[in-house]
Amino acid sequence: MNTKTDKSRFLPDYVVLPGETIQEIIDSLGMSQTELAERMGRPIKTVNEIIKGKASITPNTALQLERVLGVPASFWNNLEKDYQQSIAHTKEQEALKADLSWLNIFPLSEMIKRGWVKRQQDKVAQIKEVLSYFGVATVSQWKEMYSGQKIAYRESKSFKSHPGAVAAWIRQGQKISQETDTSEYDERKFRESLSKIRELTLESNPRKFIPKLKDLCAASGVVVSFVKELQGVKVCGATFWPAPKKACILLTIRYKTNDHLWFTFFHEAGHILYDGKIMVFDETIDNNENESEQRANNFACTTLIPPEMYKQLVRNRSFSLSSIVSFSDEIGVAPGIVLGRLQHDGYIPWASRLSKSLKVRYEWSAS
Repeated sequence: MNTKTDKSRFLPDYVVLPGETIQEIIDSLGMSQTELAERMGRPIKTVNEIIKGKASITPNTALQLERVLGVPASFWNNLEKDYQQSIAHTKEQEALKADLSWLNIFPLSEMIKRGWVKRQQDKVAQIKEVLSYFGVATVSQWKEMYSGQKIAYRESKSFKSHPGAVAAWIRQGQKISQETDTSEYDERKFRESLSKIRELTLESNPRKFIPKLKDLCAASGVVVSFVKELQGVKVCGATFWPAPKKACILLTIRYKTNDHLWFTFFHEAGHILYDGKIMVFDETIDNNENESEQRANNFACTTLIPPEMYKQLVRNRSFSLSSIVSFSDEIGVAPGIVLGRLQHDGYIPWASRLSKSLKVRYEWSAS
């Protein structure tokens, strides 16, 4: 470091202990710490602690140094700020190095491939990148936010087996929901929109029905987003509230057919209507493990197919292609949905050739 004759232009060329700079200047002036303390009106102990780095340079101290040494207060304030930032950075680096194993719970290659996070050559930098993705400051804070204390997951084998992957999938849905404008959540409007959404089941082209589905839900304060599940995670959908007056339905097309997709949507809609502002994470769409799931299943079933009409269908035992299509036309839903219900209830085998004729199959776009 070089000491300039013009003290107003005194600038460090690297981050140093501020006290070292003070010592260099008073040495160049032939001034002792005792004299400096007297000129500043501060105890010698305080000045000594500042020089040794045991005490910080406060804004008031910076003003005193400016008057005594002729070096601007802004210089001392910036020097102290840079030093404290350097100390904080060093401490953070040490803490993150102790958490390197945390990265192992994430499918990083897949997250990078999807553009969710950037690849970093340094592992500590990679941890910072992943923390930024989740919007948390530390690994311990991530564990609090995504290990069940802040988000109430339904009992989930996938979450227990793949906590990082499931959390990454959920987080992508959260980011989408935060970026999506909606009206404030209105239960009445949402219920009304579901009858119009039910009509969308008749449209087989997702490029046509998905925008309409999203718009109808957004108008009532519900975000609908599709995020492909990460490898190894068996997930159908989830519901959560990214804001007090905004709900989100997060979907995959895990089973890849229209009957499963629409049943899952209405199942998740049931969670929004009846389960309050708690996250529900669904691996299957036909479980009945608790009252909440039974209620959501029942809501999806009765919304898609009127119960009395379904009873009549199964009572007649007429399950030909033409009879299913005719019944579907009568109630106004896609034939694949009726077939899927009959298969689920055991009236028609899952391997039936009718599936190829009546169900619409979806695949994720490569784009």
